[in-house]
Amino acid sequence: MTTETLRYALIMLAAGIGIPVLAALNAQLGGRIGSPAAAATVLFVVAFATAALTMIVTGGTEGLGKIPAQPRHLLLAGTLVAFYVLSITWIAPRFGVGNAVFVVLLGQMLSAAMIDHFGLMGALARPIAPLRLGGIAMMALGLMMILRS
Repeated sequence: MTTETLRYALIMLAAGIGIPVLAALNAQLGGRIGSPAAAATVLFVVAFATAALTMIVTGGTEGLGKIPAQPRHLLLAGTLVAFYVLSITWIAPRFGVGNAVFVVLLGQMLSAAMIDHFGLMGALARPIAPLRLGGIAMMALGLMMILRS
């Protein structure tokens, strides 16, 4: 494993650790203020400020001028993020953070495998090998066991 690969893996591990923390914090905020939508809105305001500051500090502002020329469907990613945050904020207190995140994770694995397999949206095409398919199946079985406990 190269140093770059390890660095990427550690960054993504940290991002993965953050997803259930995000779910728990935003679910609690939504419960305390009585509005999952308001909690999600606050999250996006803070996220926007963080992203804007990062863009300014790293000198990424020149990319803003290129946005109008991009295909509109690429902006749907924002809708998907909003759907995730709204759904996890509303469902996690009712379903459990662990249950909600485990089901999200399974959805991510299925979607990622299809995107890779078919090289969708410009992704590097990586056919689903039997071992990978078996891993996803084991994950689905594990999820069923978790949900039944």
